[in-house]
Amino acid sequence: MKAVYNSKKFKKEMNNIMNYSFGFLDGVQKGKTPFLRSLGVNTVEIMKQFVDSNARVNPEMLHHIYEWNQTGSPGARLYDLSFTTSNLGLSFKSSFRQSTSIKDGSKVPFYDKARIIEDGIAVTIRPKASEVLSFEENGETVFTKSPIRVENPGGTEAQGGFERTMDLFFDKYFSQSFLRTSGVAQYLENPEVYKKNLRAGQKRGRSKGVSVGYVWIANAGVGA
Repeated sequence: MKAVYNSKKFKKEMNNIMNYSFGFLDGVQKGKTPFLRSLGVNTVEIMKQFVDSNARVNPEMLHHIYEWNQTGSPGARLYDLSFTTSNLGLSFKSSFRQSTSIKDGSKVPFYDKARIIEDGIAVTIRPKASEVLSFEENGETVFTKSPIRVENPGGTEAQGGFERTMDLFFDKYFSQSFLRTSGVAQYLENPEVYKKNLRAGQKRGRSKGVSVGYVWIANAGVGA
C-alpha cells in the first residue's frame, strides 16, 4: 500500500487560508466607515425618538428643548443631533436651536431658551418699552420698576435634563436594548459568512478574504 501526499498543494492551501483570514480582517477594517455611517444615521433617529418619548412622559424635565406648549413633538424640537466617524468609532454631538414661538404674556421669543434652561443660567428681565415690568405671580398681576432676576428660569428639574436623557440613552438603552433589538449585536457576534466562504478562500486567498470581510461589516446595519 502506498500513500501519495502532495505537500506543495497542502502548503499552498494553508497559505491561502492564512491569507484569507488576514484579508478578512483587512476587509473588515476597510468596511468600518460605511458600517459606522449606517449605524450613526440610525442611532441619531432612534435618539430623537427616545428624547421625544421621554419628554412626553416627563415634560418638566425636557420642556425647554421644544417650542412652547409642544413638548415631545418632533416638529417642535429645539435640539439637533449629529455624528462623525473616525478610526476611533462613532462620535455624537448635540446642539440647540433658537426658539421662534412666543410664550403667553410675552411679545418676543425667549432668546437661547433651550441652552439657558439646560445650563441653569440666571436671567435678568428689564423693562424695554416702558419703565414698568408687569407679570403674573400666583394668579395676581404684579408691577415693578426694578429688574427681575430669575435664578433658574426652567426649574430645577429641567436644568441638565437633556444631558441626563442622553446619558440614559447611551448607558442603558443603546447597549442593552437598541443594539439587540436592531439585530446589530447578533450579526457582529456571528460572522457566519467567514466560514461559508472558507473553501473559496482556500483557493483565492487574501483577495477573497478582503471582499468577504468588507461586505460583511458594511452590511452590519440595523435590521441586518
